[in-house]
Amino acid sequence: MRIIVKTKEKIRLNRFLEWLLYFASYSLVFFLVSFGFETFYIDPSHPVLFSILASFIIYILNQTVKPLLVRLTIPVTGLTLGLFYPFINLFILKLADWILGKYFNLLDFWVALAISILISVANVLIEEFVIKPIIRKVKYHG
Repeated sequence: MRIIVKTKEKIRLNRFLEWLLYFASYSLVFFLVSFGFETFYIDPSHPVLFSILASFIIYILNQTVKPLLVRLTIPVTGLTLGLFYPFINLFILKLADWILGKYFNLLDFWVALAISILISVANVLIEEFVIKPIIRKVKYHG
């Protein structure tokens, strides 16, 4: 039997590490997806910087605006058996597009919808196969 003593500092460090892993993975996904589509544009002068900035903005929007949108669209999402949910992600992406202006552009609606689905799938895969194993390892062996 192993007893693990957790202090507030260690819990805070674990939460920060978890947030940092998610943030880095989202930035990486944006950076890679921007090369795959002509209508998804991240400023080529500093693509890593704007990928990180877009990830940060989307993180803030996911924490503030997205829960409200999900609650407001529960009837539509239920009627469409969940098929409306990617449109919420698309709306968040378009808000980030609007905030970042010329440095981050989604030009075609249907391609933007496909990109939002692709980003969601990539984030789920990264979370399951990279982030969660790292977090488990840190929590139980750290």
